[in-house]
Amino acid sequence: MDTGNVQPVGHRRGRFTLAAVAGILTLTAAATVTAALTGREPPSPRPATAASSTGTAPEQPSRPGDLTSGPLMASSPPVRVSIPSLKVAASTVPLGLQANGAMQVPDSAIDVGWFTKAPAPGALGPAVLAGHVSWKGKRGSFFDLGRLGAGDGITVLREDGSTAMFTVTEVQQHPKDRFPTEQVYGPTDHAALRLITCGGEFDEVTQHYRDNVVVYARLAHTHPA
Repeated sequence: MDTGNVQPVGHRRGRFTLAAVAGILTLTAAATVTAALTGREPPSPRPATAASSTGTAPEQPSRPGDLTSGPLMASSPPVRVSIPSLKVAASTVPLGLQANGAMQVPDSAIDVGWFTKAPAPGALGPAVLAGHVSWKGKRGSFFDLGRLGAGDGITVLREDGSTAMFTVTEVQQHPKDRFPTEQVYGPTDHAALRLITCGGEFDEVTQHYRDNVVVYARLAHTHPA
């Protein structure tokens, strides 16, 4: 797992921003996890692929004075995520930063990580969940993430007993050195969700996938506790 050697440099308008030590890229903290969501060997029979690899950002950043669009929920950590169309149901674990400033990653193939520096699913802004394609030879929960399409549902059970139900708006695939940081982690005027994993071809030399798959979704319905 290569999480990248990055250090926090600031917080602005709800985005926790980091800069690469080498000065080559500027990434959000959660973006450091995107270079790491794979095991040391490719899964069988295929890596995840995205339904769409081009297009503009599905959501535009909010501006001061903008009204929020759609339902919102009070902040509560996620405890479980399910994706019915993929037959995925997984517990969520918190992801913070390691002592060296690199992003933590889930330490199992099944668990999905929630980046705690981003909003909770259902609250205003982009919540970020990251999962593995494969991990130590085992198929990960997000193995088929790229098969999602617009209109598919994602359900997040939260610690307070409430449920946030999201609808996928777009799926994109990008080379890791061209990750769309602002699209993924920039502020939104609604409750948004991003699911991130690896995809594309598996590089036998580096033993990592070359791309990232990003699923964009927005809160559609809520169930109280």
